[in-house]
Amino acid sequence: MDKTFYATGHNILLGRMDDEARRHLAPHLEPFALPRGLALSTSGDLVKHCYFIEDGIASIIAKSADKLSSEVGVVGREGIVPLMPILDGTQASFDAFMQVEGHGSRIAVEPLQEAMRAAPSLRRLLNRYVQTFIVQTAFTALANANHSIEPRLARWILMCHDRIDGDRIDLTHEFLALMPSVRRASITTALHGLEGRLLIWSERSMVTVRDRTGLEEFAGDSYGRAEQEYRRLIGELRQPDTV
Repeated sequence: MDKTFYATGHNILLGRMDDEARRHLAPHLEPFALPRGLALSTSGDLVKHCYFIEDGIASIIAKSADKLSSEVGVVGREGIVPLMPILDGTQASFDAFMQVEGHGSRIAVEPLQEAMRAAPSLRRLLNRYVQTFIVQTAFTALANANHSIEPRLARWILMCHDRIDGDRIDLTHEFLALMPSVRRASITTALHGLEGRLLIWSERSMVTVRDRTGLEEFAGDSYGRAEQEYRRLIGELRQPDTV
C-alpha cells in the first residue's frame, strides 16, 4: 500500500492507527472506487471485504422478511463497513450500499482479522468505532420515536454534512425516503420547511447547508449525542478543514 495513503488522513480510523496497526494492515489495503449504488454487504451473505471509506456516504439498511426496509445508520470517512468481521462474524446482518459516491480502501476479511489479533491497538480502535455506531443507531431510533419529520431531516442532513467536504450534499429523494415512516411527499414538504427557515437550499438531488448552527438548533436533542461519543472515543468527526 502506498505510504501516501496515510498522509491524506481522509479515513479517520486509518489516520488514528498507531505504527503497529498500520504495519499489519497496510500491506492488505487496496484503493477502491465506491460508485453510487455499490453494495458493500448484503444481509445473509458471507462478508468477503471490509471498506474504509475516504469519501462518500454509505447507508446501512435493515430489511424485514416481507422486504420492508429502513435506514438505520450512515457511514462515511469516519468508519468501516461492514462491522460484523470486527466482532469475528462472517455473515452480514444488514445491507450496506453507497448513497453518495466516493472512494476508499478495502481489505479482505481474513487479513483484517489477522491484523486485529496481531495488533491489540487495532482491535481496540475498531471496537470503539463499533460502540459509536451502536450509539448512532440508538439515537436514530430515539429520533424516529420522538421527533417530527423536519427535525429528523435536519439531523440527517447534519450527519451527512459531517461526512463530506464543503456544504453541498448529493442527496436524492430516494435516499432521504429511506428514513423510517416517511413518504416521499413528506420529504419534499420538510425540505421546503427547512428552506423557509433559511437553513438549507434544496435543488434536485442536491442539498446545500446554509446555516449549520441553525440546523443544529432546529434538530435539537435528536442530533449531537452520537457525535459527542465519536469525539470522546476516537476524535473529531467533522474535519476542521471542511468547516
